[in-house]
Amino acid sequence: MTVGIVAQRDNDRAMSLASRLTGRLAEVGESVAVDQTTGAALDDHEAWDASQPSSRPVEEMRDCDLVVSIGGDGTFLYAARGAGSTPLMGVNLGEVGFLNALAPEEAVETVVAEVEHIQKTGSARTRAMPRLRASGPGWTLSPALNEVVVQGSHRGSGGGGTFEVRVDGSLYTSGHADGVLVATPTGSTAYNLSEGGPLVHPDVAGLVVTGMAEVDGMPPLVVDADSDVVVTLTDAESGVVVSDGRVREEITPPERVTLSRASEPIRLAGPPLDFFTALGKLG
Repeated sequence: MTVGIVAQRDNDRAMSLASRLTGRLAEVGESVAVDQTTGAALDDHEAWDASQPSSRPVEEMRDCDLVVSIGGDGTFLYAARGAGSTPLMGVNLGEVGFLNALAPEEAVETVVAEVEHIQKTGSARTRAMPRLRASGPGWTLSPALNEVVVQGSHRGSGGGGTFEVRVDGSLYTSGHADGVLVATPTGSTAYNLSEGGPLVHPDVAGLVVTGMAEVDGMPPLVVDADSDVVVTLTDAESGVVVSDGRVREEITPPERVTLSRASEPIRLAGPPLDFFTALGKLG
C-alpha cells in the first residue's frame, strides 16, 4: 500500500506533520509518496527523517491507495486534482476548513487507523462528493470540486460580456455580467458565497448558478445535480473559463460552455465534516 501526502507550500506546521506522518506509516509497514513540491520542501526541513519517501507529480497521486492533504482548502483542491477517485483525507491547519475535517492533533493516528482499516478490508471508508466538468468546442477542463466560472477577459468597468444561461435547454437569464459561476454544494461556501450566491448543505444534490455583477439579471438559482447548464458568451473581446480558480481555458466569443456533473466524484475519507461548526468560522 502507498499513502500519498500533499502538504501546504511554505508552511512549517504542514511539513512537520508530513514528516511525523511518514515516520508513523513506516512503523506500520506502509510506503509514502509525496508530491514534488512537498518533497522539495521536506528535503530542507529540520524534522525530516533521512528515509525519504518517493516523490512524484501531483497528477500521479491517483496511483496511491490513500491521499492525505495537509493545509487549507487550496491545498485540498490541489491534491484533489491529482487524486482522481483515490480516497482523499484532509487535515485542517486552522483555516475555515470546509474540505478539511481532520484536526492536526488527531491527524497521524486517524490516518494510521484508516490505513489499518484498508489493510483489513481492502477499501477505505469514504463519502462521495460531486465534481463539475466544463467543456466547449475541442476542449474539456479537469473536474472542479468547488466551481467553474465563465467570464469576460476581466472584471469591472469595460469588462465582462453578454451571457446567456440555459438549464436543460430552457433559457434562464441573459444580459450583461462580469461572468457566470456554477458551483457544487461543496463550493457554495467559497467563491459562490462572495458573489452573493446561497449556502447549500453538502448533502443536497444540486448545482448553484450565480450571476457575477449581473445587470438586471435573475437571482441565483439551485438546479438539479444532473442538469446541464449551458453558458454562452456572445459579446466580449475575449473570455476565460476557470475551474477551481486554477485551471483555465481561454475562449473566443461567441462560445458555448457546457457544465455538468462529472462522472468521477471525489471520495472523501476520514471523519465527517461538521458543516455548521465550519460555518461559524466564516464570521
